[in-house]
Amino acid sequence: ATGERRLSLNTATERELDLFVPGVGPATAAKIIAARPFESVEELLDVSGIGPATLEKIRPYVKP
Repeated sequence: ATGERRLSLNTATERELDLFVPGVGPATAAKIIAARPFESVEELLDVSGIGPATLEKIRPYVKP
C-alpha cells in the first residue's frame, strides 16, 4: 500500500484503513471517516488520537 498505491482518506472504508495502514485500528479508522473530508494528510492531526508520530507512520500509506 505504499508508493503509488495509497488509500484515499476520503473514500477508503473503515476496513481498508484498519487493514492497510499501520497504526490505524478500527476505532481510529472510524474517527478518520467521521472527520471527512480531508484536503491534506496533515489534517489527520485534527483527529483525536493521531499525533505527529502517528501521522508520520501513516503518511506513506494515505493521500487526501
